[in-house]
Amino acid sequence: MAQREPTIVVKRVYDAAARGDGPRILVDRLWPRGLRKEDVHADAWSKDLAPSTELRRFYGHQPELFGEFSSRYRAELRRPERATAIDEVLERVRRGPVTLLTATRDLEHSGAAVLAGFLRDEVGRGSRSASPASSRQPSARGARNGLGRARHGH
Repeated sequence: MAQREPTIVVKRVYDAAARGDGPRILVDRLWPRGLRKEDVHADAWSKDLAPSTELRRFYGHQPELFGEFSSRYRAELRRPERATAIDEVLERVRRGPVTLLTATRDLEHSGAAVLAGFLRDEVGRGSRSASPASSRQPSARGARNGLGRARHGH
């Protein structure tokens, strides 16, 4: 049986949740302006998946720098300290649809779009599935990505 294409959608955090979104994960390092935590329909906030502050400042949402930003961000995502956060999302992606949330207006040229492509590539390669993150790096699973509430049934 053929492996299904992972459903990873990128949406603005300001957009309403939709049926079929699956788990909704905020992937920005900074909290979105003008939103209270109780107003955000997200299952997790994973700052560990966001581009580094230095890379975010380099890029500054200038589309002409997107190619370089994308290459550098993918390199950051391959670092060992990112393994636990990546593995957590990959587990969700393998179970069903996942929505990555960002405050960025230009979704096509966003870090969330790069992350979605990276995750699709990882699922396609089948990597990370055989060895849990705990065997590569000691870490408390999910220690910093919760919003203090969880929605079940995704």
